[in-house]
Amino acid sequence: MSIGHAPPHSPEPDVSGMSTSASPVSPPGRTPLDLQPVVPASARRARVPRWLRRTTGPLLLLALWQLLSGTGVLAADVLASPGRIARVGWDLIGDGSLPSAMGTSLQRVALGLLFGTATGTGLALLAGLFRIGEDLVDAPVQMLRTVPFVGLIPLFIIWFGIGEAPKTAIITLGVTFPLYLNVYAGIRGVDAQLIEAGESLGLSRWGLVRHVVLPGALPGALTGLRYSLGIAWLALVFAEQVNADAGIGFLMVQARDFLRTDVIVVCLIVYAFLGLLADFIVRSLERLLLQWRPTFTGR
Repeated sequence: MSIGHAPPHSPEPDVSGMSTSASPVSPPGRTPLDLQPVVPASARRARVPRWLRRTTGPLLLLALWQLLSGTGVLAADVLASPGRIARVGWDLIGDGSLPSAMGTSLQRVALGLLFGTATGTGLALLAGLFRIGEDLVDAPVQMLRTVPFVGLIPLFIIWFGIGEAPKTAIITLGVTFPLYLNVYAGIRGVDAQLIEAGESLGLSRWGLVRHVVLPGALPGALTGLRYSLGIAWLALVFAEQVNADAGIGFLMVQARDFLRTDVIVVCLIVYAFLGLLADFIVRSLERLLLQWRPTFTGR
């Protein structure tokens, strides 16, 4: 080392054993490790309440309807305005005719849905769980399914008369086939490896059905119930055209005879809301009974 030259300064280690020169130099007021959280782009978007998004479409349609009626594009004898329909609906509620008609129609749908659910589910269990049941049941059901149930109304009138029986039979037939198809597909769609796992655990035949097959078929059964409810209201419209003296369809027939489009639209709105309420009930059952099955709910 030459005289006059100072030896190079070596940094002194700090208490932790790290060199003081290795410490990061941070701006004033910030810590050495000042991490910024990463927020997804979807979370940074303004969140609009879902109920508001779901009601936007119907409200826009209602506003367009009122605009066309107010400007004369839609004549009153073709389609009444929303204001006129609201007044007529309030009058029908006030005199008791609409609540009475709703009660009669709900009773018909309930009976048809009860008989159709029992028939469709029973046939699906018989055909889905047993091969001999499939051989005996599936082919006739598939043949009857292709026959429009509306075309059977004349036969039902001949067989059951013009009372409540043919109306209930039409709704029952409309409910049976969608429920049968979905329950049957749900049973046959159960993973065979789950059946093998249950057998290896010593489950009996009834234990397999109870703990493996039926829970696996439950999503399909609930989907079939939603379809059946929609068809039940459709079948009710046709059923209440068969010499009905009460019900929502009876009000529509009377309104048709007097060219009352406002009453007809009120009855159609009632049909729609009753169907929406029934679908909401089934979807609530899905959330309650299928908590064990997490699914994709959209982004």
